[in-house]
Parts: sequence; structure tokens; C-alpha cells
Amino acid sequence: MRVLLIEDEHKLAAFLKRALEEESYTVDVAYDGETGLMMTQQHIYDAIILDIMLPKLDGFALLSRLRTQGDTTPVIVLTARGAPEERVMGLDLGADDYLPKPFHLEELLARLRSVLRRSSPEKAVRLQCGDLLLDTRSRTAYRAGREIPLTPREYSLLEYLMRHKNQTLSRSLILYHVWSNMDIDSNIVDVYIKRLREKIEIPNAPQLIQTVRGSGYRLRDPQPSEEPHT
Repeated sequence: MRVLLIEDEHKLAAFLKRALEEESYTVDVAYDGETGLMMTQQHIYDAIILDIMLPKLDGFALLSRLRTQGDTTPVIVLTARGAPEERVMGLDLGADDYLPKPFHLEELLARLRSVLRRSSPEKAVRLQCGDLLLDTRSRTAYRAGREIPLTPREYSLLEYLMRHKNQTLSRSLILYHVWSNMDIDSNIVDVYIKRLREKIEIPNAPQLIQTVRGSGYRLRDPQPSEEPHT
């Protein structure tokens, strides 16, 4: 799980980063709102821990922009501003939870586990992208009604792409989530993408797996008006 911590108190940020990493989270830290917002646009996070009193862009404004842009990443607001009306404002803006300072670390960890359980895409049993279907319970893929045989690694890669369809995913991000290893050659991603394409792409149908030059790959949901390839 990858968490973004947006907190301008450096000592607290260092403490929380260390504590979260001890719980096996991968943690990125931003010390102001503008940097935090930029990081949400560059990376995919499983959760965000957000302070409110931030330099450059306060937490409420950041949260509002995230939700306006359609970002549904779970957000836990962590702040010294704990007045009831401010809690209501944070929740109304789209926060998933609100924890006032001072706080107990164990409570924060429990709340983080809770929002991750509620938002987990693992609840989805059937994933779809155009006429490509993936049954995560049976670990079986189909396109246009035809079953597609997949190796375990091919399945993991396809599932990750489908859970993040229409998002551009870098090779390093794919390596982290599918191989859980950043030390292997990133060309392995290209090899497996090629294998997936050979299995799931079909003639006279929209191409689903796209190469985004200089960035990575994207599984694209075809538009209703899109004409079949000839």
C-alpha cells in the first residue's frame, strides 16, 4: 500500500513516515499543499493523510480540488483544528475520516486500515474494459466471450491494468505493484505487455492496451462512438 502524507511539521512527518513504514506501507511525504497536490497528479496512492494548516495551499482547498477532479483516493484529515464545524466541513468536502491532534498512533493506524478496507478495489469481483472481462474470483479473463489463457504473472498484470483503467501507469509503478521488486530490469514490463497484447487484442476491434510514449502504458476503455479497426 502506498500512502501520501501531507504534513508541514517535519518532526511529526518523520515520525509518522517511520511508523507507517514499520507497518509495511510505502510512504511519500509532501510538506506543503501545492507539492502534495502535484504528487497526487503524478502518482497513484492507496490513501492520503492530510493536514489542514499547510503552506501554499491549505488542506481544505487541496481536498476540494481532489474531489472536483474526480480523485476518490481515501483521505484521512489529521489536524489540530478539531472544532465540530471544521470536522463537518472536512467530511462534506469529501474526507473519509477526521482525526484531531493530539492523537494516538494506534488509532491513526486503525483508521487507516479501516478506510483502506472500505475503499479496497479487491471487493470488485468482475472487472470490465470494453468487451474484456476479468473474473477475479476464478482468475479468468474473457474477450468477446472467448476465454483467454493467462499465466499467473500475466493475470496479475492484467488485473492491475484493469483496476486502473484509463490511467497512465509508468513501468516503475507496474514493477512495484505486479512484481513487488524495483531492482529487476524494467524491460520485463515491455515483454509482458507484448504477451498480453498477443492474447487479448483481436482483429477489427479497438486496441485496449496503449503505449503512452515516455510515460508507460494505459488500458483504455473504448468510447461508444469508436469505430472498429480495419
